[in-house]
Amino acid sequence: MAAASGSVRLQRCIVSPAGRHSASLIFLHGSGDSGQGLRKWIKQVLNQDLTFQHIKIIYPTAPPRFKISNDCPEHLESINLMCEVLTDLIDDEVKSGIRKNRILIGGFSMGGCMAMHLAYRNHQDVAGVFALSSFLNKASAVYQALEKSDGVLPELFQCHGTADELVLHSWGEETNSMLKFLGVSTKFHSFPNVYHELSKTELEKLKSWILTKLPGEMERQNE
Repeated sequence: MAAASGSVRLQRCIVSPAGRHSASLIFLHGSGDSGQGLRKWIKQVLNQDLTFQHIKIIYPTAPPRFKISNDCPEHLESINLMCEVLTDLIDDEVKSGIRKNRILIGGFSMGGCMAMHLAYRNHQDVAGVFALSSFLNKASAVYQALEKSDGVLPELFQCHGTADELVLHSWGEETNSMLKFLGVSTKFHSFPNVYHELSKTELEKLKSWILTKLPGEMERQNE
């Protein structure tokens, strides 16, 4: 397993912070997309890149993933391999001087599912997790890990379009209630008439949540 992960270097698309780098954000794309593609899509929705003064954004490109549905079993082998590869990415950030509690992990669709696996099963000490139009299977390994956990868990910021036909809004809600029940503090935002897509209001909400979890130097001094 370790050998396998060692040989996979994820392609990554990086948006550097405008000022001094003091926090990092790993943003995972959905099935059939790439890191570069996700960055472009966000840029189209916002009419500009998602950028921060002090946060570096990393959009890794994952290998193609499996089709998913609410009650089909998780393809744990590929999820676990992906978690190992993403752990290398987190380690790189830590080696460059960024503490784990200054790293946020999240994603869109399957990327959000991956982020929940990564944080709640392997890295419960990150600053937070976000999942956009995502869900976890009914018997997810994430739930099993949380049942055994008694530490402080990263907060989850979840968004879902009510008109999503691919990942149903109810699947997102179900995932949220289950995580809440297992001790995760969660925020769940529903977006009326939004399909399986990113929306401008959602990304703006996400951006302000990111800044509450990863405040800049000035904000931290004023706390």
